[in-house]
Amino acid sequence: MDDYPLLDVFLSMLYFFLWVMWFFLLFKVVTDIFRDHSLSGWGKTGWLIVVLLLPYLGVFIYLIARGRSMGERDAKQLHDQEAAFRSYVQKAAGSGGGVDELHKLSELKARGDLTPEEFEQAKQKLLA
Repeated sequence: MDDYPLLDVFLSMLYFFLWVMWFFLLFKVVTDIFRDHSLSGWGKTGWLIVVLLLPYLGVFIYLIARGRSMGERDAKQLHDQEAAFRSYVQKAAGSGGGVDELHKLSELKARGDLTPEEFEQAKQKLLA
C-alpha cells in the first residue's frame, strides 16, 4: 500500500477522466465537422486535418472559431428530432377523428338508432 499513495491514485483517476473527456470532445468536434452543411468539402477536409494533426490546438481553435454555430447545430438537431417524434406519434395515434366517430356511433347505439350488429360492423370499419 505504501508504494502507491492515495494522492497518486486520485491523480491517476483524474488523468484517466481527463483523457476520456478529451476523446469525447475530439469525437464531438469531428462529428460536428461532418454534420455542418454550410462547410464545403474543402473546408471540412481542412478542419479535419487541423484537428487530427494538431489535436489539442486544433480542437481549441475549432471551439473558439465555430463553438457558437456548433451549439446552434446541436439545438437544431434536437428540435428536428423532437418534431419528427411528434409527427410520428401523431401519425401513429391518428388524427383523433376516429375517436369522435366512435363516440358518435356509441351514442347512436345508446339511443337505439343502431342495432348491436350494425354498431359492431361500423366499429370494425372505423378501426380498420
